[in-house]
Amino acid sequence: MTVVIITGGIDLSVGSVMGLVAIVAGLFLTWHYPWYLAFAMGMIAGIACGAVNGFFVAYVGMPSFVVTLGMLSIARSLAVVFSANQMLYQFGPDAPIVRAIGQAKWPLRAPAGWAPQWMPELSSHFWVMVGLALIVGYVFNSKAWGRHLFAIGGNEQAARLTGVPVDWIKFQAYVFSAFTASLASLLLLGYNGSAINAMGQGYELRVIAATVIGGANLMGGAGTAFGAFIGSAFLEVIRNALLMAGIDSNWQGAFVGAFIILAVLLGMQTGGKAIVAAILERLLPKKHR
Repeated sequence: MTVVIITGGIDLSVGSVMGLVAIVAGLFLTWHYPWYLAFAMGMIAGIACGAVNGFFVAYVGMPSFVVTLGMLSIARSLAVVFSANQMLYQFGPDAPIVRAIGQAKWPLRAPAGWAPQWMPELSSHFWVMVGLALIVGYVFNSKAWGRHLFAIGGNEQAARLTGVPVDWIKFQAYVFSAFTASLASLLLLGYNGSAINAMGQGYELRVIAATVIGGANLMGGAGTAFGAFIGSAFLEVIRNALLMAGIDSNWQGAFVGAFIILAVLLGMQTGGKAIVAAILERLLPKKHR
């Protein structure tokens, strides 16, 4: 989502793409295909959704809000149709491998592993997120593709005049967004040991909130991979704190929406920076960073 928002767009379809990917992969598993083929088919389905989004936004010139809102409905509908509105859980002979991928932890504590008892066992989901944050952060800071993203979000017309392949870069941004949503879906598929067409429902709000809290500007041109990492962690801490405080889980959406408004409001009051970026600017001025 950070990549898309930097270009000045938005992707509302990520939750529905997750549901479609889970169902497609789940169907191939129930048909007793190998796990890697099932995962590949799920990834293809998700990336196809991203390619459709990118084509209409980048090459047709339609607003990203409209295109991804349409894909939100299309992908969720396809997930319901493909699954016959049923849960898929009979994954055949490769079911243990699928669960192992989604439920893996590292490092393992003794006696199963080498880690001492005080060290937390972190899930495969966490390590994938860390790896992606490092890779995308490196791309943002050191590669032309990252600089092109920021140029498009800052001033698209100026980027075109300087020779940036704007349409191609924007297309790739939506494909990458769908790729990461698909990856998250497959990890959750293994973690749950089942596939439902409602997977990812409402996730688009949580993803956008984490991205904005992490310093991305909804107008484009600003955002960091590490800010998104911190924003997502902050959001999950808040959600868990609400549960531990005994607050009804149905209130979580209200708190998430309030944090989005607060993040944008504070960003307006701090020179266009969102919460994390403003805090870092105050605590660590540039001359000390």
